[in-house]
Amino acid sequence: MNRKLLLPLLCLLQFTCYTYGQNKSKKQVKNTQLPEHFWDRTEVKVGLVGTVFWNNGLSVGAEYLWKENKKTKTRRGKERTNTHQFLFNGNLGFVTNFSSKTDTGAYTNYGLTWRRTNKKGKQFHIELNPLGYYRSFLPETYEVMGDEVDKVFLPGRGYYAPSLSVGIGRQRKGKVRSGSYFNINYTMITPYNSGALPTFSFQYGFRFNFKNKKQ
Repeated sequence: MNRKLLLPLLCLLQFTCYTYGQNKSKKQVKNTQLPEHFWDRTEVKVGLVGTVFWNNGLSVGAEYLWKENKKTKTRRGKERTNTHQFLFNGNLGFVTNFSSKTDTGAYTNYGLTWRRTNKKGKQFHIELNPLGYYRSFLPETYEVMGDEVDKVFLPGRGYYAPSLSVGIGRQRKGKVRSGSYFNINYTMITPYNSGALPTFSFQYGFRFNFKNKKQ
């Protein structure tokens, strides 16, 4: 081949390869969708928990929106649209008997929440937490081994504690304090002595959606 033609051909070939590579790179960038930010689907909740007369405390948690769909029904000639959500949730709480301080504990649980919201923002939800743990803390305790008496570090024990909650609430669209809730909680603490100990508690609190600060 003529050397005068060889150099232009090589330059043309190099330019073609470079252009093809650039186009392919642009297509890859276009087709790659970044996942939705975690906080766009997450709400934080803070509330009071207890049995009113004894064992009261504080609970904090978070909810992550997994699925959401809307259902429209016609009743008496009017259309009503309800939003149904499934959310992963996790909670952490601390309760104590402020008068005697003989019944103090901390708990954590994780599960799934189903929530229905109507067009007025009124909500009804059911929360099932099959993964639960409760740790009791006893007052100052000592153990005797032979002639020695030693103070026990963090006396108490842990329990498996699944729970079920049924509650109502209200949604506040576009607000940082995005909602409120009131729950009735049922927790099964096991093994407790020779069986299980069922407990009931009330919970009232607020949800916060920090992405609304940007709106």
